[in-house]
Amino acid sequence: MVLEIALIDVQPGQEADFATAYAAGHPLLAATPGCRSVRMTRGVETPNRFVLLVEWDSIAAHEENFRASDRFPRWRELIGPYFAAPPVVEHFVDVPA
Repeated sequence: MVLEIALIDVQPGQEADFATAYAAGHPLLAATPGCRSVRMTRGVETPNRFVLLVEWDSIAAHEENFRASDRFPRWRELIGPYFAAPPVVEHFVDVPA
């Protein structure tokens, strides 16, 4: 399992519209083969900063099943207009205890 973390800064004043767009696009992401879970959080100290957390079976599931599919342009069409800057996206794996 890999965790995709996307830091998304939204244009100030557009937070509610971004959240609505995310809700509309959530099924596109959540129904992607290899997607285990999707969660969006919002900053308390910086309310126009959002963090998208997506658990994938693998990086390939993210890149091939979502980013290379017709789902991704539809997803970006919904949420992209609210970006203040391009999101910072990275993948992470668990560290054994």
